[in-house]
This record gives sequence, C-alpha cells and structure tokens, in this order.
Amino acid sequence: MSLSPEHFSLQNALETIWCKDGVLTSDQKKLIERCLGKKGAPEGEDELDLLHQAISYCTSLNRIGQGDIHWLTKDGQSFPEITAKYIHKVATFLHNYDGELPFEFYEPLIEFVKKTKSHVATLNYDKLLYNSFIDNNIFSGYNGYLADGMIDRGFSSESLERRYGNNFGYYLHLHGSPLFVEKRNGITKLSRDQLTIDRDEQSQHIVLTHVKHKPSVISASSALSVYWDYLRLALEEVEEVILFGYSGLDEHLNVLLKPYLKTIDTRVVEWSGAGKPKARKHFWTSKLGDGSITVTRLDNITEFEDW
Repeated sequence: MSLSPEHFSLQNALETIWCKDGVLTSDQKKLIERCLGKKGAPEGEDELDLLHQAISYCTSLNRIGQGDIHWLTKDGQSFPEITAKYIHKVATFLHNYDGELPFEFYEPLIEFVKKTKSHVATLNYDKLLYNSFIDNNIFSGYNGYLADGMIDRGFSSESLERRYGNNFGYYLHLHGSPLFVEKRNGITKLSRDQLTIDRDEQSQHIVLTHVKHKPSVISASSALSVYWDYLRLALEEVEEVILFGYSGLDEHLNVLLKPYLKTIDTRVVEWSGAGKPKARKHFWTSKLGDGSITVTRLDNITEFEDW
C-alpha cells in the first residue's frame, strides 16, 4: 500500500476485473449481482462473504444433487466455477504489480535474512518480496537460506524437513499465491511470467475472502495447511517476531501467535496514519496479548531499516 494505494486496493481490483472484457459474461455478472442483491462489482470483504457462502452451498448441492433432476439449475451448478474464475483474476491483478520494492528497503532485509536465516511468513500477494528474494539467491533448494517447499517436481511437505545437517529457515506463504496451481501430480508453482490476467487456470491455494472464512479455505488446501503447521514450528525457534505492515485483523493468525508472544519480544512496524500512538498500543495489546510489544510508526514503512 505504501508503494501504490490504488493498485493494492481490494475495491479497485474487484472493479477492474469486473469491467475487464472476457472475464465475465453479462449473464454471469447477473448471477453474482443476484447473489449480492445489488448492481455492479462486489465491494470489499463483506460482499465476498456473501459470495463465499453461496459458493459453499452450491458446491455442496453439486456434490449431492446428481440425478435425473439436479437440485440446482444450470446457473447454480456453474456458480462456483464462475466466481472462482473471477476471484482468481482479482488475486492475479493484485499480485501482478509492475513495480518493485525500494533497494534501500530490501537490500538490508536480504542481508539480515542471509545472516540469520530468519523465518519469513507472508500474508496476501507476496510477489514484491518473493521476487527480491529469488533474484538475490535466497532460495536454492535444500542449500538456500530459506525454503518454501516448492521444488521442481512441485510442492512437498517433505521438502521443508531439515535433513543431513541443513539449517535453512522457512518462507511460509500463509495465504497462498495465485502462482500455485493444481496439476495431476500435485501442487506446482507457475513461473512468474506465466501468471497473467488472461490465464484461465484457477488456484485452489489462495485466500481471498472474508476473514471469518479464511481458516476454512486454509484447511482445504494441503499446501496452506502445511505452512500454518510450520509457522508453529518456526515460532518455537525464534528470539523475536517482527510484524511488518500487518493490519492485525486476521483473528486466526492472532489466536495462533498469542501464546508464543507471551515470552517472545515483538515489534510491530506500521503506518503512522493508522491512528493515535496510545490507541494503537492498546489495539495491539488487545490483539496479541500483553507480552513485550514495541510499536514502530513510519509515514512510509518501506523506510524501515532496523533489522
């Protein structure tokens, strides 16, 4: 958001993909509009919540409704696929930002990771950070500084196991990525130049929904479930946690973090416009408990260098 508030606005992405030719037909848009009870593109997570519920119901009825007379109309049967296509393209739009992180930000971060092999866990569409790490040789199979379980033959939880003296850290895509696609032999990662808005291959391993549905989406993905299991392992090893640019609103993450942060020093790096310092300190204590929490507030969080 510090680089491009307009591009990374969920509302902007929902509207942009809604209006893009070739994504949804007029009849498909009408289906979504009937679900939301309004004209036009979905607006924010609350309306994604309605879509998620409708998708779940239609998916269940598709599973049990086979027979001479299906429980759903043709429109209802196709609704999960239609909305999955739309949501995946929204995620792809958010992911495919043409800019990059400032060198002054990522260079000291990369040196810090190389020195410490600190674990990194990301939410949402981490292309900016992932690109910087790939281009600076943070990943190199079992011999890299970090590993994310994505190897040439696809995702494997075994690829995150440290064996034969390996001591890499973990890079955990907690909310997945539109790069992750399902193939016959499992989950593979598209190369960065393969992911375009025009690609009609939806990812089942990405979290773009209302916060209350995120745990169910995570549990339905074998890859994301593994990342969350490894987050617990990572937290057992660390001396400090830095929460960088995190809203604090993902309760499923807060619940997992709270027990660990009682005894681990925690730094929160956030935008200075988020609210008054005293109120923000109270906010973070309410979300993460009353452990040792230091809040660093910056007008532009990419200016943070104190790794």
